[in-house]
Amino acid sequence: MSENNIPLPINYSCHFSEFREGEQFARIHSLGLVLSGEMELNDGITKTIFKEGELYSARKNRLLKFAKYPPKNGEIRTVTIYFDEAVLRDFSREYGYQAEKKDNTPAFIKPDQKALTSFMYSLLAYEELPASTELLRLKQKEALLLMLSDDPGLKDILFDFSEPYKIDIETFMNKNFHFNVNVERFAYLTGRSLSAFKRDFQKIFGIPPRQWLQLRRLKEAHFLLTQKGRSVSDIYLDLGFENLSHFSFAFKKQFGYPPSSLQAK
Repeated sequence: MSENNIPLPINYSCHFSEFREGEQFARIHSLGLVLSGEMELNDGITKTIFKEGELYSARKNRLLKFAKYPPKNGEIRTVTIYFDEAVLRDFSREYGYQAEKKDNTPAFIKPDQKALTSFMYSLLAYEELPASTELLRLKQKEALLLMLSDDPGLKDILFDFSEPYKIDIETFMNKNFHFNVNVERFAYLTGRSLSAFKRDFQKIFGIPPRQWLQLRRLKEAHFLLTQKGRSVSDIYLDLGFENLSHFSFAFKKQFGYPPSSLQAK
């Protein structure tokens, strides 16, 4: 999701083949329902499969990988409602909700509320209707009321409008290097401007961020192929490479032989 590409408040998605999102960063809060097929969410520590009829909720400003798997001879279908900062601020003022503490929560959760599930299914009735700002805002408000009635503690997450605070770059990057996001995102998530991030990064690692990211990912790839018996097709997406040809070219340039040669040994 690019800086200026905020999704529509309600998104209906359909794919006939396996699909992975582009940039692996959740800019705004969302709530979704799997209508058919399966959805996998991965925050770098935990992988969870969401099946047909299950809800998923992702947090803003978190690194998160998405993978959608269609059923055999079918399609993966999801419906998602997004909550941008404007609608959350309006809701906060109208209902008096305020974050009382900065809650360090998981990047995603699996809500289990029948009323909320029924509400998400009801959104299918609006799929073919022309977009109406007033109607969409009402649906966002309805979803928020249902979410908060089930878990009032969500106020500390949904209505926390603070920016990410400055954190240790070395720890953060070694934990999250495999996410396919740009350097600007890493800078933002570590609480720095891009120039400050590059400066601090150079002091710690001795090389620029992009160069370090490629090298760190390739070293991890080599380890997984030689020590863990993983396959090339299994790892290149997990390590932040956008396609197999790019991964293979970079790997051969770094080590002098293609990654596929390691699987033959």
